[in-house]
Amino acid sequence: MSDEQKLPDSIDPFMADDPKAVERERRRLQREARRHQRSSGRKSLGERVSGVIDGAADKGREAIEQTKDRARNRDAAADAPEPPSFRRPRPEPATLDGGPIERYADAATEAPATPAGADPAEAPATPGSPAAPESTGSPAVPAGPDPAAGADGSSGRRFSADELMPRRRTRRTPDPAPVAPVTEDHDWFADADDAPPPPLPPQRREVATGEYPPLPPSTTPPTRDKTTLFRRLIAAALLLLVVLAVYGLLTRGGDDSASPPKGPATLKTESVTIPEGYTRSQIADVAKDAGLSGDYEKATAKAPKGFDIAKTGAPKDASLEGFLFPATYELEKGANVDALVKDQLSAFDDNIAQVSLKDAEKKNLTMYDVVIIASMIEREVLVPKERPLVAAVIYNRLSQGVPLGIDATLRYDLDNFDEPLTESDLQTDSPYNTRIVTGLPPTPIANPGLDSLKAAADPAKVDYLYYVVKPGTCGKHFFTADYDEFLAASDKYNAAREAEGGSPTDC
Repeated sequence: MSDEQKLPDSIDPFMADDPKAVERERRRLQREARRHQRSSGRKSLGERVSGVIDGAADKGREAIEQTKDRARNRDAAADAPEPPSFRRPRPEPATLDGGPIERYADAATEAPATPAGADPAEAPATPGSPAAPESTGSPAVPAGPDPAAGADGSSGRRFSADELMPRRRTRRTPDPAPVAPVTEDHDWFADADDAPPPPLPPQRREVATGEYPPLPPSTTPPTRDKTTLFRRLIAAALLLLVVLAVYGLLTRGGDDSASPPKGPATLKTESVTIPEGYTRSQIADVAKDAGLSGDYEKATAKAPKGFDIAKTGAPKDASLEGFLFPATYELEKGANVDALVKDQLSAFDDNIAQVSLKDAEKKNLTMYDVVIIASMIEREVLVPKERPLVAAVIYNRLSQGVPLGIDATLRYDLDNFDEPLTESDLQTDSPYNTRIVTGLPPTPIANPGLDSLKAAADPAKVDYLYYVVKPGTCGKHFFTADYDEFLAASDKYNAAREAEGGSPTDC
């Protein structure tokens, strides 16, 4: 194999640019090849264990079959082969100098030759030989030559452990008393009453062993007395009080006339109330009277940063007329007019979010158009329930392409809100003169409240095209869709105005 890096087939080709990854993959393949070479030709652990178990099972079945055969044929020959033992075969006795090692049992049982015809039981005991054991009821060993004796006359018989070393008789548990058979009508409760109480366990006896080793020294510190600890805490508290008293005397310097430190100064605020339907110039007078600093009209001539007026559908250079929401504001005394403008724009965002513009959008009207209509409603209506009706008149005229004929728009352009309009005023060439120009005025003519905004977005479902002030009322209007009825109501209003020498309202 050359030293040049060769990309194995099993390596991801995307790792070819990483030498370390290629080297790791090469080593892993080498380790797998070595493991496969070692494991080839070898049986697994499960196969080896299975072979051992199968061999043992075969031997056991063979022994069982031989035992069954011996049980069936009890008259089998004496030289029949014994069944294989389940235990390990005992090793053959060791040899010394080519001959078998004599067991001490054979030597111990050797006796002098008994004369012919003599009784073996009367033979004198050989010195050093053990006395003949008493009869235990076991069959006596037959006289005569031992068929297992060796050629040299030594006994080749093996003695059992009981013959070589008799065991002491053990105590046997007496057989239990016979139990009477149990019948179906046996009284178990009577047996429980007659049964003797269970034996008590033997009492544990303490055995004295004499001297005891000394206990190791305790590592736990002795607990302090609670009374001593409580006294120490009281002493520490008293010492702290003394130190504080001394420190107070030193810092005070003996001057009893020292005044206590003053708290934070109370912030003085000013309530500024902006009525509904006021224009920018009218709000500027209110801000000036409230003591606010700065030029309000200049501050509202253009939308500040943070208020995107273009999103409402208004021109980018439009003033904030219509968006200066009327309400009462708490301002710091002497604050700048920018603070008031900021609060008014924030209030407008909060209130316009409560107005649904879906119906207006269906008529291709923007939010800015709704604000313009609301400003006209705010200037025309004095009775709150008439707001949706005036909005309906405006919508109906816009849909029919009829000029709105609302003098409030011209008054806004002429800055005349109190004096009667002359014939020359009504002929003014201005986009705010809705007697001549059809459609909406270019900008709002006031700053409307929430009720006017809602009415402008959702007008009443009526077909009115005209409305005239009713004489002798506080601003109530007569609404109609017929032009002749409108003319009759207009003549009645003009006659009452000439009789009164001014506006024929009674508020």
